[in-house]
Amino acid sequence: MIKVYNTQTKSKVGFESVERGKVGMYVCGPTVYNYIHIGNARTFIAFDIIRRYFIWRGFDVTFVQNITDVDDKIIAKANEEGRPASEVAAQYTEAFIEDMRAAGVLDPDIRPKATEEIDAMIGLVSELIETGHAYDVDGDVYFSVRSYPAYGELSHRNVDEMESGHRELRACAAGLEDHKRDPLDFALWKAAKPGEPSWPSPWGDGRPGWHIECSAMSRKYLGLPFDIHGGGADLVFPHHENERAQSEAACGCRFANYWLHSGMLQINSEKMSKSLGNFLLLREVLKTTKPAVLRMLMLQTHYRSPLDFSDERIGEAEAALSRIMNTVKNLEWVVENAEDMPSPLDTRTIMTQTRELRTAFVLAMDDDFNTAGALGEIFSFVGELNAHLGDKTVSLTDVAALRQAHDAIVELMGVFGIELVEDEAGKDYPVEVVDLARELAAYDGASPVEAVDALLACRADARKEKNWALADKVRDGLGSLGFTIEDTPQGARVSLG
Repeated sequence: MIKVYNTQTKSKVGFESVERGKVGMYVCGPTVYNYIHIGNARTFIAFDIIRRYFIWRGFDVTFVQNITDVDDKIIAKANEEGRPASEVAAQYTEAFIEDMRAAGVLDPDIRPKATEEIDAMIGLVSELIETGHAYDVDGDVYFSVRSYPAYGELSHRNVDEMESGHRELRACAAGLEDHKRDPLDFALWKAAKPGEPSWPSPWGDGRPGWHIECSAMSRKYLGLPFDIHGGGADLVFPHHENERAQSEAACGCRFANYWLHSGMLQINSEKMSKSLGNFLLLREVLKTTKPAVLRMLMLQTHYRSPLDFSDERIGEAEAALSRIMNTVKNLEWVVENAEDMPSPLDTRTIMTQTRELRTAFVLAMDDDFNTAGALGEIFSFVGELNAHLGDKTVSLTDVAALRQAHDAIVELMGVFGIELVEDEAGKDYPVEVVDLARELAAYDGASPVEAVDALLACRADARKEKNWALADKVRDGLGSLGFTIEDTPQGARVSLG
């Protein structure tokens, strides 16, 4: 059984979906007033992996992620730049989608925008007023926190202690919230202000509060209760606490059965902030770091734990990914070049270890999506395979076992959103290799892949004929383009980078 850590109960519990074989997930999306940073990306990648794992385990997943495209920050950005808030929101919505796809994050099944769901929000606010959980003051509508006795249970906060803190704040900001009945109450609907986006409502023109958006959209698209509500740890309070309160007050039922939250991201062991000059945008990171490497870094830390992002950690992740990829490529090579000869391998052991890998992977991931543990099992398996293979030439009778091993690694890494098999072999080869092949190997085509093969064949012939000068020219020419030649019992092969 899959076990998840539920923030509300502060315990790891067995996962049981509302509807057998199906999972409804809602993960809070961005407020689109800027490009997303690497901390945002940590959350979105973590829940992308959780979603992928549920799918791999055979669940029919409905994944909903909203876009908050009306908000104080968007309005402030629009005023600063002298353009409409809708234009700002549209620009950064498109950028967010681009960045997520660049990072290998699957598109949500449903991506509602706040500005397109106003009627659902007005309906929910109306219900809260009718049931006595909300009130209207001059066009502003507030949720009455004390009308919901379970307030604070998600974030494990005491309402009386929160009130004391608010009282101190009010003393410093005299009269700013005097129109509220209680300082803890929060806005569901905000009365229109000059120059701001607004919509008609029973309480006058205005716009929704932040928290009501997610409550209305998750209810509309997933129904109540739904299975998993996710987001970053920074959203537990007040956003998710307020979502839960208003939703459950309105329906008289449970809102979400499981609350999952990803840990915070630090830069070189420090909190990421603009004031410290270590604020990294995802799109800037991806200019120098491959998406698969970024995912490897994040996989090596449990999604609930703090994650340290640094050049050193990126380097470690890149080396770890290369080790796995090299093993996969080596398996492909030895299978392709297997010979009709007695087997040098203990294929029965390899097949047993492959089955054990799959079992261990599931056990790790079933334990609250322990990617670090699951990845560790893959690394152990890679080490065992490398020990089996060494520099041996393999037999045709070994091919089935080695293909199973290869496919297991590729499939399980795919669960993490890391593709180890390229759709187009050699697509990253530099075009200059074609000119080199024309010069040294009399190649007359235009394919970089064919050019490399021609050069390797030329080098092999030159070595047979003891034409060391030509063989060295091929080696040095390929080396200058970033290729490394490895001589194996099955022949020479190249790697790039």
